[in-house]
Amino acid sequence: MPEYRTSRGRPLPLGALTLPDGVNFALLCRHGTDVTLVILPEAGGNKPLAEFRLSGKRHRTGDHWHVAVHGLPEVFCYGWRVDGPKGQRNRFDPSRLLLDPSARIISAGESWAATCETDPARTSRRSLYRRHARYDWGDDAPPLTPLEDSVVYEVHVRGFTCDPSSGVRFPGTYAGLIEKIPYLQDLGVTAVELMPVFEWDECDCPFTDPTTGEKMTNFWGYQPIGFAAPKAALAATARDHGQLTEFRDMVKAFHEAGIEVILDVVFNHTGEGNDHGRTYSFRGLDNELYYLLGENGDYLNYSGCGNTVNCNHPVVRDMMMHCLRYWVGEMHVDGFRFDLASVLGRDRRGNVMIDPPVIESITEDGVLADTKLIAEPWDAAGLYQVGGFPFGRRWSEWNGKYRDDVRRFWRGDTGLAGVLAARVCGSADIYQWSSRLPRHTVNFVTCHDGFTLNDLVSYNGKHNEANGEENRDGLDDNCSWNCGAEGPTDDPAVRALRARQARNMMATMMLSQGVPMLLAGDEFLRTQRGNNNAWCQDNAVSWVDWSLAETNADFLRFTREMIALRKRHPALRRRRFFVGPVGQMVPGLDTISFPPGGPVRPADAGLPPTATGDATAAARRSGEWATAGLADIHWHGVEPFRPDFGEGARTLAFALDGRFTGRELDDDYRMDTDFYVAMNSWIDPVEFVVPRSPTRRPWRRVVDTAAEPPGDFLAEGTGPVIAEGEVLRLAAHSLVVLVSEP
Repeated sequence: MPEYRTSRGRPLPLGALTLPDGVNFALLCRHGTDVTLVILPEAGGNKPLAEFRLSGKRHRTGDHWHVAVHGLPEVFCYGWRVDGPKGQRNRFDPSRLLLDPSARIISAGESWAATCETDPARTSRRSLYRRHARYDWGDDAPPLTPLEDSVVYEVHVRGFTCDPSSGVRFPGTYAGLIEKIPYLQDLGVTAVELMPVFEWDECDCPFTDPTTGEKMTNFWGYQPIGFAAPKAALAATARDHGQLTEFRDMVKAFHEAGIEVILDVVFNHTGEGNDHGRTYSFRGLDNELYYLLGENGDYLNYSGCGNTVNCNHPVVRDMMMHCLRYWVGEMHVDGFRFDLASVLGRDRRGNVMIDPPVIESITEDGVLADTKLIAEPWDAAGLYQVGGFPFGRRWSEWNGKYRDDVRRFWRGDTGLAGVLAARVCGSADIYQWSSRLPRHTVNFVTCHDGFTLNDLVSYNGKHNEANGEENRDGLDDNCSWNCGAEGPTDDPAVRALRARQARNMMATMMLSQGVPMLLAGDEFLRTQRGNNNAWCQDNAVSWVDWSLAETNADFLRFTREMIALRKRHPALRRRRFFVGPVGQMVPGLDTISFPPGGPVRPADAGLPPTATGDATAAARRSGEWATAGLADIHWHGVEPFRPDFGEGARTLAFALDGRFTGRELDDDYRMDTDFYVAMNSWIDPVEFVVPRSPTRRPWRRVVDTAAEPPGDFLAEGTGPVIAEGEVLRLAAHSLVVLVSEP
């Protein structure tokens, strides 16, 4: 065994810090009484190169254990053995070699699913140290795209390019993602939201394929075992421990293309699971400190994954903050989407807190001040905080109500016209009460969890038999409609209706105020064969089939054009909610129009602050709608200024005044064109009388989702002129967009 010189070391920073002639190791362990650092060869295994039992007097500062070791090799593995009190709430076991929670590289995961653990309680994964040269970021800087101007693209690093049809040199990797940047630029997205890239054990899946009997894998990665370590198996250079550099290369390449990188982070639970789960680090370092425990020492499970992290404990909070600062400061990521973020608002007993300290710390942190913070505002125990996530002015939210309401409206459910109006307006009924803005709603119709867009219009029910749970897993209510046939069909009428429905929902999302988010592959109608919970499907079910970009080129073109339309027009990317009449903002004008209140409060629906419910109702009954005044949005029905928000309504129409884009007080304000949008979710055609343009300019048709491609989207200025008072006959389940002449 080699002889290595040691010194006392220092307590900060935690983890393995490079010194001029060695490495400083620091570990936080409050209740441990006996701590040993173990150095192992680069290849790992259990035969140590050296072991250093730390003295509580010499190598401990408060709760931090530390030692500096000199003369170590350039690359090696290491781990910690910890002993301490015994009892129900403690899990100390010095026979287990624990990962360093601050490790930036974790070994034995270089090849996907190549190292499957045999011991259900222990792991062969090891913390790995490599003396890296300083990374040259050059002039890299974050794009800092304003949220209201963002178009987010949710993508799984492996699944995006793993299929041979991707045509990349390094499939399923960060490098493979770099190869697809030109495609993403052409599509028009401004940010990629990467599904988990924290190290996890993909072999940690208890189910087998019911057809082949083969063990399935944890494909999605929502089971982290190392919060600071990028997933090795997602790197083409992992065999040389190059995942840190390759990840940075990816971020740098995205930034050069003007695209931001947002990470889907999982802090609500870890991959250690419940009482029967494997111990990686936290359970063996200080079980009672890191997890929420019941009276009998059992794990409180607000995450649905077996355990819940004790997020608001000061020590755990500091660990999370250190991790987030690392990903921003050292890895240059631009934001985070927090999985089951409502868990972050629970105290050590699981009670919901009003002002959770960890959320406040993230909100107020200086390093994170320019990063995008996106919450999944619910948890697995029923806490649902859409519109009410703590410290909300700093946080955007996945808007689950938007997803469900858009799906239900286009499915043809009744009573959704007024609700959809609120969703299209940025969900002011949800967000404005807390002084928030349209950018706080992340609007999505599909995401990784649930049906793809193609499956949403092709299946009435889930088909998860391949997951090995006899179709019991996944949501049963998907607000979906198969358009007349379940699954694949050759019926041309059904296929045409499905394509129209997909265009309807994509167009609705791009026309809505807020931040749109697409699921990777939806732009060319990827399918998961009706599987709405493909977390364990590392195969063609989850992989993006790039041949569909040619098969469904018409839909890809439509999506690309809708994104470009949104990016061209600030009227579709407002920074403030609609206020209805804005005559008071234009000197000398005092006439106003009275849009209907719909299902929300007058102030949220674009009504003037002085308008009362009685005044609005009287205006509706008399039909005396002021058309000479100014409003940023006008509500219509099949006739101008006569909207129908009744229980049986299945239509919605509105016009946007191009003079008022929600940016009037900003330096980049410019006048925009007017928009007229009409939607028909009824089973029969409906005729709409076209109102005059708010600025009295001629209308031209741009979008008709019922038209055969390429007529579904016409370049601005080339479509037919539509006159005021003309009757537009919208086909069943279709949407039309008119844009005024410049």
